[in-house]
Amino acid sequence: MKILVTGGAGFIGSAVCRLAVSRGHQVINLDCLTYAANLANVSMLEAPNYVLEVANICDSEAVSRIFETHQPDAVLHLAAESHVDRSIAGPGQFLETNIMGTFVLLEAARAYRDGLTADRQAAFRFHHVSTDEVYGDLEPSDPAFTETTAYNPSSPYSASKAASDHLVRAWCRTYGLPVLITNCSNNYGPYQFPEKLIPVVILNALRGAPIPIYGAGDNIRDWLYVEDHADALLTVLDRGEIGETYNIGGNTERTNLELVKTICALMDRREDTTRTDHTALITFVTDRLGHDKRYAVDGSRIQSDLGWTPNTKFEDGLEKTIDWYLTRRDWWEPLIG
Repeated sequence: MKILVTGGAGFIGSAVCRLAVSRGHQVINLDCLTYAANLANVSMLEAPNYVLEVANICDSEAVSRIFETHQPDAVLHLAAESHVDRSIAGPGQFLETNIMGTFVLLEAARAYRDGLTADRQAAFRFHHVSTDEVYGDLEPSDPAFTETTAYNPSSPYSASKAASDHLVRAWCRTYGLPVLITNCSNNYGPYQFPEKLIPVVILNALRGAPIPIYGAGDNIRDWLYVEDHADALLTVLDRGEIGETYNIGGNTERTNLELVKTICALMDRREDTTRTDHTALITFVTDRLGHDKRYAVDGSRIQSDLGWTPNTKFEDGLEKTIDWYLTRRDWWEPLIG
């Protein structure tokens, strides 16, 4: 396929680009290169199977031009503002990118598809990538989120993603746009921007800096290795049923404190760090506003319908992630100053 990937220079988007090209797909990477994007993430990709288009998904003229120029067979829409703390401090950009950007992309995709031949119209797909945060949060004893869990977003970020999910479903029902939606749990792995929890812990542990944990550290998250997520997205794009939603999880729930202690223990055993007890760096800080208690994803639908399950064990994924950050100072040092 020729796939238009939005946000392809970001953390998850670049993993999708790398995997798609390795499998013989052609990729058009549409990215406006905000702070969380990094061209180093895709520097190993080359023409003719990869091309970069620097544009904003809110720019309808540019988006329409990219559709007409490259004639994609499918869209994988990952471009989004995604950091909860930033959404609390400045929600406007999240509404603009995540809601209006998705609207512009949907309209451009609809107009483009309407001009295709009948067989290409039938094959076209618009895959919208979302988050488990749209469902709100859970108590420790609650069952995991399913695809029919009612939306109950807590932050400006999750509310903007919930709104974009609703737009995608509406364009499917009203205009017949062939859409797919996936909602994933927390991702981790190489190339993740250093403001996110796992890279913060690794890099602060490496430098001997305080490791901040919100509240008591008892918030629970399900963790998904980013390369497994990329594989799941391409699986859904290839075999998913039009109009359906698929939850993608890692089957790995941990409290934030458990997660941080696990990373610290892995760092303790490494010969390329100078400390022997990284847990001494843990520092509890004031809790985030509206901090969701627990996320957990029921991935039984994607397993039963498409045969997909995550391949990476959590501890193995953490080891690979730590290895990557410790050997790629050239990537992260310019980002943290």
